[in-house]
Amino acid sequence: MIINGKEIAEKIKSSLREEILASKKKIRLAVLKVGADPVTAKYLEVKRKFAEAVGIDVRMYEVPFDISTNKLREKISEIMHIEENSGVIVQLPLPEAINAQYILDAIIPEKDPDMLSAKSWGKFSTGKSKILPPVVGAIKIIFDENKIELKGKSAVVVGAGRLVGKPAALWLMNEGATVSVIDENTQDQNSYTLKADIIISGVGKPRLIQPDMVKEGVIAIDCGTSESSGQVVGDIDPEVAKKSSLFAPVPGGVGPITIAALFKNLFELSE
Repeated sequence: MIINGKEIAEKIKSSLREEILASKKKIRLAVLKVGADPVTAKYLEVKRKFAEAVGIDVRMYEVPFDISTNKLREKISEIMHIEENSGVIVQLPLPEAINAQYILDAIIPEKDPDMLSAKSWGKFSTGKSKILPPVVGAIKIIFDENKIELKGKSAVVVGAGRLVGKPAALWLMNEGATVSVIDENTQDQNSYTLKADIIISGVGKPRLIQPDMVKEGVIAIDCGTSESSGQVVGDIDPEVAKKSSLFAPVPGGVGPITIAALFKNLFELSE
């Protein structure tokens, strides 16, 4: 079965709009954007449209690309202390000269729907957070919708990045799965992937996972995006879908649900 992320995101949008209307709360997301990158602008437009559809205000704060780390930290602190801003996100990636984690750590957990500050991560890793990192939230929604039981399952997470790999691996372990995390340093990667009941990949390498690397009936969740021949492609070759019991492709799988999960987080925090 191939996951239709847009369809699931639309369902979340509809129920979230009703919840926000019923709450009569004024919710505002503050977005800090560094420089003018067209790819980033396109992604932000998708977020803005979702917010508009559910009744959330989005306030953009743009700063020049050559801003210093200290100036950016001052700016994010200033934005965070504006009471009307229910949540604050920093659109990634930041310029290489910027210490990204130092900037993200300026956001308090109560206003961190992306869950990228060290304090938010600490709450999540110790099971004290009432929300999940958006990608993990999206994966959970997919598993819940399809009644996937994680206890006792063998899961392989490809990549140990802060946005996908680390939080996904930690969440899977907490849910009772046996988890292996593999990366470019792992010897004989196929010996891991061929035994996996679940594969989650988020490294951004086009078609890294091929059909001969997975077993029949695998659950394959693609969270990696990159560009190949002018097209957005995932880490998992689309042909893997033929061997999968459940397949979340790129584009159109996890991506739209992740945006919905971000706004669900924002609503939860506003409560």
